[in-house]
Amino acid sequence: MPADSATGQPDSARAWFRSDAGLALLESERPTVLRALSERPAMPWLWLAPVGQEGAGQGRGLRLVASGAGWSGDACCRLPLPLATESIGVVVLQHVAAPGRSRRELFEECARVLAPGGRLWVFALNPLAPYRWQWRGTGLGAAEPLSWRRRMRAAGLVPEPVSQGLGPGWRVRVAHEPQDGPGLRAAYAIRAEKRAWPITPVRQRARLPMPEGIPAA
Repeated sequence: MPADSATGQPDSARAWFRSDAGLALLESERPTVLRALSERPAMPWLWLAPVGQEGAGQGRGLRLVASGAGWSGDACCRLPLPLATESIGVVVLQHVAAPGRSRRELFEECARVLAPGGRLWVFALNPLAPYRWQWRGTGLGAAEPLSWRRRMRAAGLVPEPVSQGLGPGWRVRVAHEPQDGPGLRAAYAIRAEKRAWPITPVRQRARLPMPEGIPAA
């Protein structure tokens, strides 16, 4: 069997994102990725991608690319990420999380480094898209949004109920305009937020019992 990369998918699958079909998808996702990275401008962001790409979001950030069993780019590392807890405003996982496997560590690391109010974006392939014939036989996996929401919740994050469909439908072309729901688009994006919970549970005040036999007015 082919070796797994940091994405949990075969290393050979990363070559597809350098093909015409893969590059068209990444270019289609670029505006949404850049908007995501700029959602929390006061804090640094983290962008994990399958291959290197030009450009970046506004402000400070760290771009990492899947490389073997780890990550390369602005830093070379493996999990756990060399980042302080609650130090990141936005994390983008662009086709670097494999469906159908636990891979809990990656999602738990994202939840750890996110500050309260920070957001996690997951860009994933759509198993219902006609475009799936473009990546057929590459080893890439695809899953419906429900499975990603379950993994987000398991990591302590709160996912949004609606995903954004991205990329082309059938032909190899760039399609920048997102849509509500994945539909038949090649990929989709799901966003989740890290909520701030009080360390000490808030004690509910006891309800005052109504006295019996209150006379009518």
